[in-house]
This record gives sequence, C-alpha cells and structure tokens, in this order.
Amino acid sequence: MALHRGEDVRGGRSARRRGVAVNPFLYGEADPVGGMAAEPPRHRLPDGPMAPHAAYQVVHDELMLDGNSRLNLATFVTTWMEPQAAVLMSECRDKNMIDKDEYPRTAELERRCVAILADLWHAPDPAAAVGCSTTGSSEACMLAGLAFKRHWAARNAHRYPGGGARPNLVMGANVQVCWDKFCNFWEAEARQVPLAGDRFHIDPGAAAALCDENTIGVVAVMGSTFDGSYEPVADLCAALDELEQRTGLNVPVHVDGASGGMIAPFLDPELVWDFRLPRVASINTSGHKYGLVYPGVGWALWRDRSALPEDLVFRVNYLGGDMPTFALNFSRPGAQVAAQYYTFLRLGREGYRAVQQNARDVACRLSGLIEETGDFRLLTRGDELPVFAFTVADGIDAYDVFDVSRRLRERGWLVPAYTFPPDREDLSVLRVVCRNGFSHDLADLFMNDLHALLPELRRQPHPLGRPETVATAFHH
Repeated sequence: MALHRGEDVRGGRSARRRGVAVNPFLYGEADPVGGMAAEPPRHRLPDGPMAPHAAYQVVHDELMLDGNSRLNLATFVTTWMEPQAAVLMSECRDKNMIDKDEYPRTAELERRCVAILADLWHAPDPAAAVGCSTTGSSEACMLAGLAFKRHWAARNAHRYPGGGARPNLVMGANVQVCWDKFCNFWEAEARQVPLAGDRFHIDPGAAAALCDENTIGVVAVMGSTFDGSYEPVADLCAALDELEQRTGLNVPVHVDGASGGMIAPFLDPELVWDFRLPRVASINTSGHKYGLVYPGVGWALWRDRSALPEDLVFRVNYLGGDMPTFALNFSRPGAQVAAQYYTFLRLGREGYRAVQQNARDVACRLSGLIEETGDFRLLTRGDELPVFAFTVADGIDAYDVFDVSRRLRERGWLVPAYTFPPDREDLSVLRVVCRNGFSHDLADLFMNDLHALLPELRRQPHPLGRPETVATAFHH
C-alpha cells in the first residue's frame, strides 16, 4: 500500500503539479523536436505507451536524487557485490523461489544454505536443523515468534485462547522494530527491559524477572542496531536456567542475529551465543546485511524439527509437486538465494573472516579518529559489530548530533542521528555502519569532510534544534 499522497498541499489548498518536463535531446526520437510537448503523468497511467529509452530516462533521472548507497553509513544492507554475483542474480531474477518443483536446483541451493548456516551456528545435528530463506530478518523474526507462540499455546490449551491468558514476549528496549510489529500483529504483550546508565541492551536478570507462565520466549540480539554491541546471550540463558530450577518455567530463547550472526562466527569464534546453548531454539540472520548479498534475503533456522511446530508448515500441491513451505511470503525471486550460495562458495570461512575483519578494522580506526577530534564521545568503538555510536562531548554547546547529520548530508554522507529508547531518551547519538565496500580510503574522505565542517559547527551560536514532530534519521 502506497503511503504517498497523489497531490501536493500548499498553503492549505491542493495544487496539481505539472507532469515531468521533457528534454527533447534526451527523450526524443531521431527528430529532436518530435514529441516535445509530451509530459507523462505522475499519478495516473499515461494514455498511451512511451518509447523504452524515454521511460528509462524519466525514471533514471528521478532516481539520481536518491542518496549514494555507498556513502550511506546508516544502512546495514549490502551496497556492493562482485560483478559475477550481479550477473548470476540477473540470470535468476525470473525464477519464482516458491516454485520448487519447477526450479529444483534453486530449491537445492536454498537447502544447502540452510545446512551451511546450521553448521556455522553449531546446531547439534546440522542435518536435523530446519530452516528457510525469507525476504529479510523481519520475516524471519515473525516466523520465530510464531513458533514460540504456537508451542506456548499448545502447552496452555486450557488457558488460551478462551481461558483469559495473554502471551508475552520478553526483550530489551533496544530491539529492532520488527519485534514490536510481531507483538502487535500476533497479539502478544511486549515486555521490554529498559535501558539504564551505560547499559544499552538487555539485562539478563531483569529479563528473567519479567518471565512468567505466559512468556512464550525471550529475544536476545547479537548486535544491537542502536550501538553495535552484542547482547550477553550466554548470561541470559544462564539466568533462564536458574529461573527454571526455581520455578519450573522453561522459557526458550531466540537469537536475533540479523547482523552479528554473520560476524561472530568468523571474528569471535570462542564466543558462545548460538545453538551450543541448549536454550537457544532458533536464530535468524540477514543474508543482505553481513551475509554480503544485495537486499532481499534473510534466513530463519530452528535447532531441530521439534522446535518448529508442524502446524506452521504448509504442504501445498502446487504446479505438480508437493511443496512444504513455512515462510510468510509466497512468490519472490530466487536471485538472492543464488547470490547467497555464490557468496558462501566464493568466500568460504577464511574469505568471510577477512572481509568482516576489514570492516571491523575500518570501524575501530574511524571511531578512534572521531574521538581524537575532541568534539565527540564514543559509546561503542566498532569492536563487536563493525558499527559504532557517538555523541557530542561534554562542554560542546554550539551544535548537537542532528546538526552534524544535516551538515554531513550536504557532502553526500548519510549518517543517522537519533535518540535512544526509554529510559535513555536523554541521549542522542550518531551511528556509523561499516560494511564491505566502505574502505580505509573512504573513511579518510569522511574524516576530511568532518574536519572541514567542525569549525563551522563550532561557530554556531547554539544547536539549530529539531522539532519534536520531525522523525530522526534512524529507521532500522
């Protein structure tokens, strides 16, 4: 559903804008004056067709006004892949991922990717782990939450839905918005552990204290989007183990590894956060983040078949074959799955380690350079996720993080400025995400621009301010 209005509203009245102006040298046929008056409408279908090169140019020119994705330090999403991967994706863009009977090799690549991730995340028996590709981590998280809720409902059939019990899900206040959506869409109470002081993610003891007989599970985040820090998954599981010993409550854990699920196995192999912990029932990751694939692919895995309720698996007689499916989406391209398998094959463990280590090295170096300016205080340094957050230093009164974000945007850099969740809404920060393709050289260019802006920012009489009704640049 489009959320954009079809008209501009100015001065309290609606005014229809004219169509796109046409430059005959760019859009015309061989005769440059032919069709000069053509102005394609924006909000309704044109009356007739347009030449393909002209339609391309209209769309291409408007998209030039987007930000440069390579300079987007807000997004976790992959913005660069090798040309061979792009070719492979173009060869698969017409394959519907759901048609497993018609595209059995694409389905086999999906199965292999699930097996690779099960092995990477230390599933007790990788061959027995179950999983699927999704359109991203948000869908994967929805599936994991649904599995939790169905297991809980089956155990509490005498109390739910007719007995008055209401399921709840425990998480930190720093979780990605998809978890709020899950609780909203599937009618579960979101119980959030608030932030406190310099703790910007979940507290294991506080999370366990929020659990009761209606808790369907607890979410741990391997790599908080707010500051790039890992949550203490092992400590959380230990707190829930102690809770079970005291009360008999057996509360499972889902690890939202949207980013860290593809960082920790390569850079922090001794860190125990995955299926090595018996309480971890499921894990998700974004193939299109540090999985190093262009947008459109995520992964959801369960430690074994018992962790995924059978009633969530649909077996469809579709186009001549029996097809089990448990993703929320149906039709979607197979290109991203092919690209994920290509990347696994292309890099291997050592290649992934090298790519992720370089991203971490860039993040740690850049955060240090920013700290050296004296104008900023680091919250994190990029030594977990290659992501760090920083705020203006004490005593800086001339400008705030929103001023810095605005001024960097003038030079093409997209750096989000945002406030933290409750109970740290007093803290506003900037965040930098270092991805594959963001090199030491680009980091130096970023610092050149920041150094050029700082004297101007220091001369401001006061921060320019941000109206409370205006959203921050943090969306993901």
